[in-house]
Amino acid sequence: MAKIEYSKHTDTVKAKIERLQAARKARNTDLALSLAESLKDTLELERQENRQLPKPAISAAESHAVTSLPKAWARWAEGWSFYQVVDLFETVGINRVREPVEFIAGFHDNQVTDLQREIRVARIDESDGTLREVISQVDDNVRAGEERRCRVTLLADVPMHGRATYLLFYGNPNAELPRYTTDLRTQGEGYGLDVENIHYTAKLSRQMGQLERMTLKRAEGLELFSGGTGHGEPPTIDWSCDYVDEGGLQKLRIRSWAECPNYEITKGPLAVRVRRWGFPHSPLHPVFAPARMHIDQTYTFYAGQSWFSREGTMDVISDLQIKAMRDDEWVFSGYSFTDPVWIDREGKLHEGPVKRGEEDDMWGVGLFHRDSREAFISLRLEHSATGFDDLKHGGRPSLDYPHHGQLWARYPASNTRLATGTSFHQKNAYSIAPYPEPDGPKVFETLRHRLLHPVEIQAGDQPRPATAKSRGTLARPGETSATAPLKPAIWKILREVRDEQLYHINGNIVDLGYVYDLRVLDGGIVEVLVTMPHRGRPVYQFLVTSGGGRVEEGIRDRLMKLNGVREVIVKFTWDPPWTTSRLTDAGRRELDLG
Repeated sequence: MAKIEYSKHTDTVKAKIERLQAARKARNTDLALSLAESLKDTLELERQENRQLPKPAISAAESHAVTSLPKAWARWAEGWSFYQVVDLFETVGINRVREPVEFIAGFHDNQVTDLQREIRVARIDESDGTLREVISQVDDNVRAGEERRCRVTLLADVPMHGRATYLLFYGNPNAELPRYTTDLRTQGEGYGLDVENIHYTAKLSRQMGQLERMTLKRAEGLELFSGGTGHGEPPTIDWSCDYVDEGGLQKLRIRSWAECPNYEITKGPLAVRVRRWGFPHSPLHPVFAPARMHIDQTYTFYAGQSWFSREGTMDVISDLQIKAMRDDEWVFSGYSFTDPVWIDREGKLHEGPVKRGEEDDMWGVGLFHRDSREAFISLRLEHSATGFDDLKHGGRPSLDYPHHGQLWARYPASNTRLATGTSFHQKNAYSIAPYPEPDGPKVFETLRHRLLHPVEIQAGDQPRPATAKSRGTLARPGETSATAPLKPAIWKILREVRDEQLYHINGNIVDLGYVYDLRVLDGGIVEVLVTMPHRGRPVYQFLVTSGGGRVEEGIRDRLMKLNGVREVIVKFTWDPPWTTSRLTDAGRRELDLG
């Protein structure tokens, strides 16, 4: 088939902007709206292609061959070709148990096929020299030249002032998407999720993704909500982030989005991240639709943790006069709590009203109930500004907010002009753990101290244990050449299945990244998990079998001809969404993407 020239089949951002300007000049607003939508699509492609991750904590250069491991460990990891050593160090004197740890890892492109399928993490048990697999999560897969990078999340155990060593295995084309069981579950679509773990259920607004309600999973089953009619938008317990513009004319909120203008969702066994970004909307949108302060906010919920985090920025991209702005405000109806708490700059937690002189320098605020001991406390980890010297860290809690209940609201700036380039950054952890008696202050001081000082991550040396033992194997049935003799042939056949809507290129579904997983079950039953490139094409069945005028055979037709295959089941998913990072090098060449 002839090689295509990419530029002949699409249009650049520059070309679309020129056509948009011409449409506006001609007062053809309908065409301008269509061009604006198409422009956003091209920018999304640019975002995928140019996506960057921080410098890896564990680089591709730290690769070792599994054959270099002690024989017992190499046998345990049969099927995997490479590993990296990850050392975690505890430096502040807190015993870490099942602590969420995230880091960026890099891999040579020629050593991996699919990071989400292949990566496994094991901890070295120093007491007996045994490797034990731990639950891990892999996401944010991107390419950086001839290197692939991803974010790895695990729940780590690191002794006080000690070290724990983990091995990161990869390089197994027979690997299958791991199916880990944890307490973290989600329901819903897009950003309209219910996120649940053993401690709470968090309900995000189906309209704009803001945290709407929380149910605490203890005996009382306390539900935290903000009642009433709000201000025209749905009431939520999280009211951040917003600002009041010049002269106090109007309040512009992300809570007033009819839907999120931009968002990305990461769901896995250990972490759920919901990121949303855009310009806040006014009460009379789009009559007033300024593009002056850009807001970017991410919730992260973890397995097994009685806290979650929110991180975000408020970036001024055009000079802006404000009356006020808020970046950490929570409202609870029903008077669920009886007492306020707050944390000073030194990290000490105090019960009762905020002391005079401390109102603008608090690093934690919250509320608890003296009888039930239920609590909701904001542990402020980061709060900084670039280009602004008078940042306030206030937001004292109130026990009686008229017509609602209880709240706190942090106003980092007010009655001032913010210059282009000014940026406000925050990261907070919100704990719903009970407030124990009498050690409440110590418990939350320690938690904040722990979150401010995560374990240190370094690439380690090749392990040389005094003894090396193995129990079981890392591989599940079907993940080694011995237990999956059909897989190479199946992958070869899948590379013969084309997306026929790409008429004149060899757009096979493997190189296009449509195939997420492949399993060969007992009795010769083959499971293939596929996706499609965008939600405008949800009818994936045309890839499965011939019919409807198709000339070529589909997945099932082809695989059923293979000796040893008794049945073929094709499953479909939108999660995670397809991106160009799924393309193989051959796929990129076919599409002329370089």
